Amino acid sequence: MKTSITVTPKQLGYHFPAEWAKHDATWLSFPHKEASWPGKIHTIFPIYYQFIKALSEEEKVCINVLDEKMKKEVSQKLLEYEIDTNKVKLFIHPTNDAWCRDHGPAFVVNYEEKKKAIVKWNYNAWGEKYPPHDLDNQIPILIAHELDLPIFYPNIVMEGGAVEFNGKGTMLTTTACLLNPNRNPHLNQKQIEQYLYDYYGVEQILWLGDGIVGDDTDGHIDDLTRFVSEDTVVTVVESNPNDENYLPLKENLETLKTMRLLNGKQLSIIELPMPKPVIYQDQRLPASYANFYIGNAVVCVPTFRDKVNDDKALTILQLCFPDRKVVGLDCTDVVWGLGTFHCLSQQEPAV
Repeated sequence: MKTSITVTPKQLGYHFPAEWAKHDATWLSFPHKEASWPGKIHTIFPIYYQFIKALSEEEKVCINVLDEKMKKEVSQKLLEYEIDTNKVKLFIHPTNDAWCRDHGPAFVVNYEEKKKAIVKWNYNAWGEKYPPHDLDNQIPILIAHELDLPIFYPNIVMEGGAVEFNGKGTMLTTTACLLNPNRNPHLNQKQIEQYLYDYYGVEQILWLGDGIVGDDTDGHIDDLTRFVSEDTVVTVVESNPNDENYLPLKENLETLKTMRLLNGKQLSIIELPMPKPVIYQDQRLPASYANFYIGNAVVCVPTFRDKVNDDKALTILQLCFPDRKVVGLDCTDVVWGLGTFHCLSQQEPAV
């Protein structure tokens, strides 16, 4: 493996690309932690394999598995689901949990020099909510070894689901998460921004406030507002004024309307509905159509057995991605783990 570097990615011409930029692969960490889906983990596997199948049609899918036993079991299931095993690669990279968006590597690119590197943020399971997280915290290093990529070490806590990029110098995030004292209590907003500029290679940071109800990450952006092009976002809105998401999402929309991009242009804003509340064992779950994942040829969108809003969201997103097939997959059980497709995945861009 190449050694770690003392200069920052930005100084070397790296940046974090938009999710729709061409991928070499999508990385996943196979779910195995019963406590993340209490009593229900068995229900998520059919959808998880459908997710793999949809992605694998146009890109490689790399999966972190616990051990040889899991590797054999997953290999067998891939065949059962008629997934092309030449497109799926399994790595014995043990994890504590399945949320590769947050514990996986942040791949940065320098397109001019055709170079790729990994930023290895610290991962503390969303403010020490779910220990242990020691194995998850090593995943970026194991992947860097595997791919022979250099590593940058900012040495602060950061999660992939907390940040969103247009690939042209602008990122979106939330104060509720990034300024939470359970992440980096020793840093103020200005200091955190400097890390974002230096390690993600951005020029502009747009701050939103709170996330959606039921999100245990303290308000990740990937359940809230997503770039669909360099100047356009989709953002979730709640139509029921009695719903507890109504006011925070209304405020979020108003804030977005005031934002300007680097060129002074206003953001184009497309509203996405929220599904009807998904409640299990008296707990409101963070069901959101904004947690879609953009693959090379597909956009995988979580749906929630709410035909009216599911269909509406899929139609809107298909208009946003005319060059990709938008696929809705039922995540009513998956979201019991408090995340869906975007939370489970991490893109490896091509250079």
